Amino acid sequence: MIRVLMVCLGNICRSPLAEGILKSKVNSTTFFIDSAGTGEYHIGGLPDKRSIAVAEKHLVDITDQRCRQFQVSDFDNFDLIYVMDNSNKRNVLKLARNEKDKAKVYLILNEIFPNENVDVPDPYHDSERGFENVYAMLDKACTIIAQKLNDDQTR
Repeated sequence: MIRVLMVCLGNICRSPLAEGILKSKVNSTTFFIDSAGTGEYHIGGLPDKRSIAVAEKHLVDITDQRCRQFQVSDFDNFDLIYVMDNSNKRNVLKLARNEKDKAKVYLILNEIFPNENVDVPDPYHDSERGFENVYAMLDKACTIIAQKLNDDQTR
C-alpha cells in the first residue's frame, strides 16, 4: 500500500481538501491518503465548514476527517508528503532527520507548475470564491498525482 500525506498549516482548509480529492481519484485498497497541519491550532476538529461545503459541491465528502498535527513519525508512516506552500515545506523539512525524510516532501503545485514552487493560497481569510479556486488547483494537482500513482502500480 502506498501512503500519501497532505500537509498545510492548520489542517482545516487546504490539506483536508487535497486528502478528500486524492481519495476520490484512487483505489482505497491500494492507497492510504491522510492529512495533517504543521500547527497545533485545530487538533481533533473538523475541517473548515467552507472546505466541507466546496468539497460537497464537487461530491467529495471530507466530514470524516479530524485535524491533526504533523509528527516526525509521519516520515516513517508515509511514502509521499505533499505540502501546500513553501512555509509548510520549510516547517516539515525542519523536522526531517535525514535525506531520506527530505526526499519524500514535495510542493503539491509543482505537479502543475514543475519547479516553479508555487504556493496553494490559504483561503482561510478569503471568500468562498477563494475556497473554490483552491479546490480547482488541488483537483488539477491531485489528478496528476493519481495518474502517476496508478501508473506506478501497473508497472
